[in-house]
Amino acid sequence: MDKPDAGMPPAPQAPLKLAPPGACDAHVHLVAGAGEFPLWEGRAENPAPGPTLEGWLEKFRTQLKTLGFSRGVIVHSILYSTDNSVTVEAVRRMGTGFRGVGLLPDGASEQQMDQFVEWNICAVRLNYVHGGVLTWEGAKAMAPALAERGLHIQMLCHSDDHMAELAADVRGLNVDVVFDHIGWPKDALTAQSDGFQTLCGLLAEGKAWVKLSALYRMCAAPYDAADPLVAALIAANPERCLWGSDWPHLMLAGASMPQAAEMLNALDRVIPDDATRQRILVDNPAALFRFSRG
Repeated sequence: MDKPDAGMPPAPQAPLKLAPPGACDAHVHLVAGAGEFPLWEGRAENPAPGPTLEGWLEKFRTQLKTLGFSRGVIVHSILYSTDNSVTVEAVRRMGTGFRGVGLLPDGASEQQMDQFVEWNICAVRLNYVHGGVLTWEGAKAMAPALAERGLHIQMLCHSDDHMAELAADVRGLNVDVVFDHIGWPKDALTAQSDGFQTLCGLLAEGKAWVKLSALYRMCAAPYDAADPLVAALIAANPERCLWGSDWPHLMLAGASMPQAAEMLNALDRVIPDDATRQRILVDNPAALFRFSRG
């Protein structure tokens, strides 16, 4: 059956305040042209037609420059399932200052994890929202081997559905766990829900990280409806917060195509001071993703 095409992201606009030197966009996806890399038959959509991988990388470089970023983390898209080759190639071409997040199935071998290290892939992703090949039980089983290699677990979930059942396990793991998209609450955009408060508790204890990303999936621009949640996460532990644009905004599922600058403006609307901004955009990703401090 034919798949719909994703929309093309808008040309980037400058934010009200550029990101500082060394800033990292900690959550983007890279796609490629038709036929360049094998797509998953079960995907929800095709990449936006037209650009080759190099064309998408040029768009990404323009986006980074326009917002003031010089580092990034390329998260492998479920559009390509467990064939990580498009992400591996994107990370290779972007070079120094870029890392990847890949997909591994339950029972993945230590050799596969070693390959991730060679590829500059820094984490495995578990997707509770769209499904995938890695379960929480599988992620827990591979956690010791991930930790030995300096890898971590990145998870997309709905905090109001999943955080309560995950919290005890997360506290007991010896590997970093990063939650995408402010925990993506879906029932109500409130900082008072039990699941969101549990996420804040994990941050406060230093047991988890969170990406202040993809607000457009939860509310409309200028994304001020999410201000209380972003502020609560920063207050819980600014040393465990990251920021990501979620560019090029795949699988919108009814959300409006965003302008990344507006999401960076939204962060600046609630961030308490320049030192915290530096921590979230530069220092925290440098620590987690092991970027050079130079």
